Amino acid sequence: MRVLLVEDEPELRVLVRDALARAGFAADAAEDLADAEEHLRQAAYDALVLDLGLPDGDGLSLLDRVRRGAVPGPAGLPVLVLTARDGPEERVAGLDAGADDYLVKPFHMPELVSRIRALLRRPSTLTGPILEAGNLGFDPAGRTATVAGKKLRMTAREAALLELLLRRAGRVVTRGAIEEGLYSFQTMLGSNAVEVLVHRLRRKLGEAGATAEVHTLRGVGYFLEAPE
Repeated sequence: MRVLLVEDEPELRVLVRDALARAGFAADAAEDLADAEEHLRQAAYDALVLDLGLPDGDGLSLLDRVRRGAVPGPAGLPVLVLTARDGPEERVAGLDAGADDYLVKPFHMPELVSRIRALLRRPSTLTGPILEAGNLGFDPAGRTATVAGKKLRMTAREAALLELLLRRAGRVVTRGAIEEGLYSFQTMLGSNAVEVLVHRLRRKLGEAGATAEVHTLRGVGYFLEAPE
């Protein structure tokens, strides 16, 4: 899952971006409205974390443009407003403008991560509470996978790849789509980073006895498939 953070305070921007990365998100960060719009034009995001008091305007103006389709991205893009404005009028204005959630600064980082995951669990962004293929199951809320009911140990990035493949089970996911969905712009990728990640996930699934397998369509991408 790829998340865009729009926050002008440098230290907080780094802290939040790093926390999201540790939680398994591909996290990009923008410092103002212009930077945010450029990011939205370059990548497909699953959620937006938006500060309101930005150097070049109010974050609500970007939210309005997103909801009207004036900038690229789905009209239903989950948006969490992150701001120091804690008055009830400001909260109402943010929610009325189309925000899905509202978190006031200062905040606890685990709560921010939990709220983003809650937004991504909404029916518009999930096909069900548990993603399944054969005897393999994945819980997006807890970021945990099981094989025949037994927990599978994975890194955050392996879990993100598994979720991406499960959401598109039976369909080919290109290398480019994996890079876009799992890695931020700040990540320096080796030429074989995706291949190594797929290899690790494939090995863990095999060792655990998963009936679902990751297949390679050479020159195109990868797909997850389980026998009927």
